[in-house]
Amino acid sequence: MDRKMANRRLIRLSQLKSKLAAENLEEIDWVTFGVIVKKVTPQSANNGRTFSIWRLNDLRDLNQCVSLFLFGDVHKEHWKTDQGTV
Repeated sequence: MDRKMANRRLIRLSQLKSKLAAENLEEIDWVTFGVIVKKVTPQSANNGRTFSIWRLNDLRDLNQCVSLFLFGDVHKEHWKTDQGTV
């Protein structure tokens, strides 16, 4: 993990909103971790393609969640991922 995180900055999901407002995160190499706390049943978009929505949390502040939309190959590969997975 130390090798993978070398020269990267950890930003907690619960801090993401404030960091996006205060800093230009496009200029730094950053990473975040989240736990799938809720999964919405896969849905169909207007174009007929299926997608998933996951609610992610860092378990620091359960009121601060990030919604992650999975489309295309990402949806096909990961839609069965279990709730509770990091």
